[in-house]
Amino acid sequence: QVQVEESGGGTVQAGGTLNLSCTFVGNTGHASGMGWWRQFPGKERERVVLIDGDGWTRYANDVKGRFNVSNDVAKKTLDLEMTALKPEDTAMYFCAMGRCDYGLSDWYWGQGAQVTVSS
Repeated sequence: QVQVEESGGGTVQAGGTLNLSCTFVGNTGHASGMGWWRQFPGKERERVVLIDGDGWTRYANDVKGRFNVSNDVAKKTLDLEMTALKPEDTAMYFCAMGRCDYGLSDWYWGQGAQVTVSS
């Protein structure tokens, strides 16, 4: 079992920067992927960035060059630095970890962190 603890987020003006942090607690040895997703009101959750089992980092097109993910294997943390934020980045952001050969419903998810970008 893995617990996912998120922190960060908040409100910032357009063009600003926010950081999200995630800590994975428990037995994470079986997991092969981790990443951040976001969910807009009334929409399905969408991937922001994924680090897969081969170590490849895949960003969504609309955040490339603005968002940067980093992870510390020893500390079991996953951080997301979000720069040049736009109002359309406003969403609930979720951190997750799991096996890449499993469906996302079998992954471990954080409780979510609200990110609000004002124009």
